[in-house]
Amino acid sequence: MEDMASTMKPVTVVLFGATGDLAKRKLLPGMLHLFETGLLRDLQVVGTSLDDYTTESFVEFAHEAMKEFAGNDGDMEAWPEFAKRLHWAPGKDGPQGLREVVEKVEADAGDEVVRLHYLSVPPKAALVVVKELEEAGLVKGSRIIMEKPFGTDLESAKKLNDQLHKVFDETQIYRIDHFLGKEAAQNILAFRFANGLFEQIWHRNSIEHVQIDVPEELGLEQRAQFYESTGAYKDMVVTHLFQVLAFTAMEPPTSLSPEAINEEKNKVFRSILPIDPANVVRGQYQGYRQIDGVAPESETETFIALKCFIDNWRWAGVPFFLRTGKRMAEGARIISIAFKEPPRSMFPHNSGVGDHGPDHLTFDLADRARMSLSFYGKRPGPGMKLDKLSMQFAMQDTGWAGSVLEAYERLIYDAARGDRTLFTEAEGIERLWEVSQPLLDAPPIVRPYRQGSWGPNQIHQLIAPFAWRLPFEREWRNPDTTGG
Repeated sequence: MEDMASTMKPVTVVLFGATGDLAKRKLLPGMLHLFETGLLRDLQVVGTSLDDYTTESFVEFAHEAMKEFAGNDGDMEAWPEFAKRLHWAPGKDGPQGLREVVEKVEADAGDEVVRLHYLSVPPKAALVVVKELEEAGLVKGSRIIMEKPFGTDLESAKKLNDQLHKVFDETQIYRIDHFLGKEAAQNILAFRFANGLFEQIWHRNSIEHVQIDVPEELGLEQRAQFYESTGAYKDMVVTHLFQVLAFTAMEPPTSLSPEAINEEKNKVFRSILPIDPANVVRGQYQGYRQIDGVAPESETETFIALKCFIDNWRWAGVPFFLRTGKRMAEGARIISIAFKEPPRSMFPHNSGVGDHGPDHLTFDLADRARMSLSFYGKRPGPGMKLDKLSMQFAMQDTGWAGSVLEAYERLIYDAARGDRTLFTEAEGIERLWEVSQPLLDAPPIVRPYRQGSWGPNQIHQLIAPFAWRLPFEREWRNPDTTGG
């Protein structure tokens, strides 16, 4: 760990929207943790927003955030030293004021400093901040981290990228997708490409269909106003689920460099066929229209399920089913690979073969990453009776400090190192909006669904003749209590 930290250059994070909710809940506690673990030991944070703060009151704001959200009490031992590294640049002082504070903070850092501008601001304010950075002369050699959404359709995404590229080179822009700031996403690459057992069968000849399922229990009481202008497709599918699909479907990269991985992801995006609205189910949970800020006749979807195809040699004809929604039965992040079933002619009619669907390989991308492989085996005793069995693997924690990084921490750390693997590029974003256009032009009707359900009933017709993997028939086992 110390070797990793000692090779890191000094890092300055200029945090726009530093007094907002995301900064309070995730970003400031995350940076304390990166500092405490030694991953970003030489760190300075310049906070700025339009709120009326001083350095003293900003430090106090951050201290309250740490006490509420830092989680690991061990981090607080590093707080006194970290607090000295917090600085404030009042928004009202404009570009010149910001530049003066940054220059003062970096005075002793030399030329080696890595400067990250983190835009924790609403989408409409992003270009305002970019212009301010240009006027402040803080663009050269710096990196900019942006939150989603990256446009709302192809035209707006292109416009946003054009404006960004007038100021920042594409290599300086880190479009954040916290969903993939997970060890599990990279585990997919290791699992697929390091194992002869699976690499051989990751193919239309062996795989019948793929499901990417991200139900959420959360509702939208806190962010309904934002959600009204986006909906589940723009909020989750374009930015998150398609990224997971790319890791699942990509060809082997020439190396594990960020450039090589992103090139293979972009090839997947180029191969996705335009989304057919007939292959989409939109839903809205009952009670959504009663939330403050939601139109009484709102047609915004809080749920979406869709079938899409990747028209390339490996995946031609294999359907990918994506599903996500709010206020669903349980929260999960699942990738499920369903393998083609063999002929059953040799087995007796009532043996049970095929009764529980095809064999599945399931990745659980939740915070505790797990994998499961389900298959048929003979039930002990006379006769030929088959049961569905499963092997389950839990990825246990390792000793490296980075192994316990939360999603935002991992992304800030990667951006500081210049690692773009988990960030999205302009080309990929624009292509995804391009394939989305038929759906945006002619969205199917929004169907109501009960809170605590798995979505509207039409999802079963969408996936037929297959079935959704969630809810699971069998629980994930806890290796700590079952002995494996």
